[in-house]
Amino acid sequence: MGGFFAVASKESCVVDLFYGTDYHSHLGTRRAGMAVYGENGFDRAIHNIQNSPFRTKFEKDVEELQGNMGIGCISDFEPQPLLVHSHLGSFAITTVGKIANQEELVRECYDSGKTHFLEMSGGSINQTEVAAAIINQKDTMLEGLQYLQEKVVGSLSVLILTKDGIYASRDRLGRTPIIVGKKEDAYCLSFESFAYLNLGYLDYKELGPAEIVFMTADGVETLQEPREEMKMCSFLWVYYGYPTSTYEGVNVEEMRYETGRRMAERDDVKPDYSAGVPDSGVPAAIGYSNEAKIPYTRPFIKYTPTWPRSFTPTSQAQRSMIAKMKLIPVQPLIKDKKLLLVDDSIVRGTQLGETTEFLYESGAKEVHVRPACPPIMYGCKYLNFSRSSSEMELITRRVILEREGKITDALLEEYSNPDSDKYKAMVQDICDKLGFTSLQFARLDDIIAAIGLNPCKLCTYCWNGKE
Repeated sequence: MGGFFAVASKESCVVDLFYGTDYHSHLGTRRAGMAVYGENGFDRAIHNIQNSPFRTKFEKDVEELQGNMGIGCISDFEPQPLLVHSHLGSFAITTVGKIANQEELVRECYDSGKTHFLEMSGGSINQTEVAAAIINQKDTMLEGLQYLQEKVVGSLSVLILTKDGIYASRDRLGRTPIIVGKKEDAYCLSFESFAYLNLGYLDYKELGPAEIVFMTADGVETLQEPREEMKMCSFLWVYYGYPTSTYEGVNVEEMRYETGRRMAERDDVKPDYSAGVPDSGVPAAIGYSNEAKIPYTRPFIKYTPTWPRSFTPTSQAQRSMIAKMKLIPVQPLIKDKKLLLVDDSIVRGTQLGETTEFLYESGAKEVHVRPACPPIMYGCKYLNFSRSSSEMELITRRVILEREGKITDALLEEYSNPDSDKYKAMVQDICDKLGFTSLQFARLDDIIAAIGLNPCKLCTYCWNGKE
């Protein structure tokens, strides 16, 4: 995943850029960067943030960077922003999303002329560099961004810093958001709508799908009008989005409460307490408790002062170990109790299975699990939200393969239907495999209803394979 932030101001932009970018730290854990433009031209800083938070790594850069316009990013993958010199002039560029057809685009770049790409560790090519190469095939920045939108399979939202202003291009199908904020003598662009509020900005507008704008300290000009078709990522509301963010007029926290409430309406278990797996499972658990009239408690506490996010390490063993170390049980709230546990999702099942195990070890009588989204059946091809190297890492796929001896599109469609016998058998197998007392997933129709947008405007690919 990843997030970005941009500022165009009549004064120095560096402090706003620093804090606005930092507010996107929940979206990435590997690389971060800031690029600015001022009297001395372009300047940039990029750091590895795997073992140290953004603020710590960039505090010295705030004192050294100078400029009244800038872009910043947090990334799970490639170092950025990149500084580029081309026939379009000098510019800095950062991207969010995933180019699914990157190999094809790289070949096209080779075929169109003698060009090269810098090789990153592991032999991969920086997708932001590929985006810049595509843009540079056209005569203007606007034409380049329009061309990029049409060429990319997957999704890609882009910020480009030039000496004259900042271009922003939202993904062609609006899978990720870009929101504009405004205050006196400054404008900003942000992935997360809350990131600029404490910096004095007010909501100005949200870019529509494929919309391209040009921002200066004096205003925001629309260069390409938004398209009607949209496929916004539903998983942003379920998991990735920060609770205080709002996309397309729908607040993340409120959506999660509503999901929990709808889960409770369909449930008939009577536990002593309900609890949310911190942090993203908590609001759905509260919504569940309020509807079911079951007390909400915290049978374990997340220890956050020193532990990074649980999926930071590249190995599953390390991620599982850190996830376990972060959750400290509260013995009196567990022993001899029937607990209902709400998590945001089940991907591989490893961490939630281990969490349930230590609840039993701490004396829990029952552990009922309620994931706040449907079973994940497909790896995301648009936003890199999962680091799974293979879809067979998904617990749903492994269970289906064990049951059927094969995986086919027809089987996946049947197992995705919550009213089918195969779906119910799969859920029971997952429940038995992970040691839960009972397991019931949120339904996709309830997720869509909780978001409240037209279903045609939402991407639900990870749950039902439909784009």
